[in-house]
Amino acid sequence: MTVNQKRSASRTADDSEQRTMNYGKEKIAVYRTYASPLEGIRTIPESSFDGRDNTLFGLDVRVQVDGEAFLPSFSEGDNSTVVATDSMKNFVLHQAGEYEGATIEGFLEFVGSQFLDTYSQMESIQLSADEIPFEERDVPSEDGFEDSGLVFRQSHNESGFGEIYLERSEDGPVIADHISGVTDIELVKVKGSSFTDYVQDEYTTLPEREDRALHITLDIFWTYAESADALGTDPERYVPAEQVRDIAQVVFHEVDSNSIQDLIYQIGLRVLERFPQLESVSFEANNRTWIQERDLDGDAKVLKEPPRPTGFQQFSMDHSDLEEMSE
Repeated sequence: MTVNQKRSASRTADDSEQRTMNYGKEKIAVYRTYASPLEGIRTIPESSFDGRDNTLFGLDVRVQVDGEAFLPSFSEGDNSTVVATDSMKNFVLHQAGEYEGATIEGFLEFVGSQFLDTYSQMESIQLSADEIPFEERDVPSEDGFEDSGLVFRQSHNESGFGEIYLERSEDGPVIADHISGVTDIELVKVKGSSFTDYVQDEYTTLPEREDRALHITLDIFWTYAESADALGTDPERYVPAEQVRDIAQVVFHEVDSNSIQDLIYQIGLRVLERFPQLESVSFEANNRTWIQERDLDGDAKVLKEPPRPTGFQQFSMDHSDLEEMSE
């Protein structure tokens, strides 16, 4: 279970006086060409990312709706208030053509508000989406190569993530919860990482490593102090997934970490330092470190895939961690 899935589960658990009752549609693939570009992003030292054309905007969307009006559909087989999940899919696809913004979170908030405005029986709605990333391809030009502008290749690298939870209020739909993220980051550092000084007892077989090739996968999530900043309406306060990804890889390059725990803490500090508008940042990391098969001349090694099972780390932090480090 990922961090964002746990947040969703905890929201249900906190509301324990109410029964669990919702339904929805998932795996809604949405593609929009020539969406609004993401411009006006504040740049940071760790990243060259300063915006996105959004020529091809792809999302894998999940919709979940709640409301007491749906109880008869469960208890009596009465579907008179039920919006078919196929209709939900069509609704999302239609709104993709109406959305004028440039971010995942902004799109989810727009679609969720439209759902609540259209269907009075829906009391609240949760929408999440994983970006379906595409990479623009190079083509020959007079000066060498340049972006095609027309041809893209689907990427299987990291992707952006967003989740918005909307409730009704007297003034219309309001954001009750949100989370943004970048998932499936996969990084390898060939040297400059160690793992030493851990508990040694009768169960310990793992040798200490003063210098190892460290291979990790990483999901990073964050929340804003002001949820409106997540929408990208003010681009200078929006945190792009690409910049958080770049911070992770730069810190990985710079820090001689003694563990994955040490590494993600340093990444978190840098993210909070660069983006004071964030409330929190959280991690789910997995250790995929290869096993040394042969030691060759110099730094060269022959490595092999690690055996199962694999280790993981989860951690969350906020500005109190940053303040503690500065004291």
